[in-house]
Amino acid sequence: MTMDVSKSETSKNGSTQQECRGCSKTIKERYLLKALDAYWHEDCLKCNCCDCRLGEVGSTLYTKANLILCRRDYLRLFGNTGHCSACNKPIPAFEMVMRAKTNVYHLECFACQQCYHRFCVGDRFYLCENKILCEYDYEERLVFANMALHPPTNLAHLKRQLPPTPTPPGQNVLPGHNPMQQQQQQQQQQQQQQQQQQQQQQLQNQSQQAQMLGQQMAQHNHVANGQMSGGAPTVNGTSMSMGPTGRGSGGPGDMNNNGLSGPGGLGPVKAPPMSMQAPTS
Repeated sequence: MTMDVSKSETSKNGSTQQECRGCSKTIKERYLLKALDAYWHEDCLKCNCCDCRLGEVGSTLYTKANLILCRRDYLRLFGNTGHCSACNKPIPAFEMVMRAKTNVYHLECFACQQCYHRFCVGDRFYLCENKILCEYDYEERLVFANMALHPPTNLAHLKRQLPPTPTPPGQNVLPGHNPMQQQQQQQQQQQQQQQQQQQQQQLQNQSQQAQMLGQQMAQHNHVANGQMSGGAPTVNGTSMSMGPTGRGSGGPGDMNNNGLSGPGGLGPVKAPPMSMQAPTS
């Protein structure tokens, strides 16, 4: 609601002193304000939002929801800047908007009205028939408009009219180049690399298994000191006779702490070496 603010001079004889609506005190100053069918001190009639003195900013005040407001705050809170050109809904005055010439849009409505692509900073858009369009849809509309005026005689002419498809970076289209063939070659190379990796993994597994088998055989054939008892021990099927038990006697068939020795200089038995060969194709 809009109300007028009038400024008048108080009576000098004091017979018509008025009471201020804002502070409920008698107005003794030379000038007073009249608004909302009441009298006010100049300092008491203020905007409830920005505290500006309404007698100084103009001759009009606004009231809504039990608030006394200046024009700027009233429009900011309850006014609008028009209707959105995309959704036709009102736009509150306190909202940020996007503009295209004389059209105003909500931020969430500012998108291509053909494919609904949201614009980013730096994107180009066009206003066509009072609708905003992205660059691709705008050029497509121009092509079809040109076709309506000049119908193409063959398909090759239509292809020349359409905008060129952008080439991804790093891929140059050469004469006679087949993208499908290149893709198949890349897939074959990937498969070959996977097969080579699998073969290498198999070789590693076989090598590890061979090493483990050699260690097990060595442990099985090795005779630890102090563990022989009973009859004559055998090493790889060869019977060994026990001689004098004196330490360090060194006679044939002696058993000492340094290992097992027998006739003919038989020493500690080791597992035969194993070699791993790569499979051949």
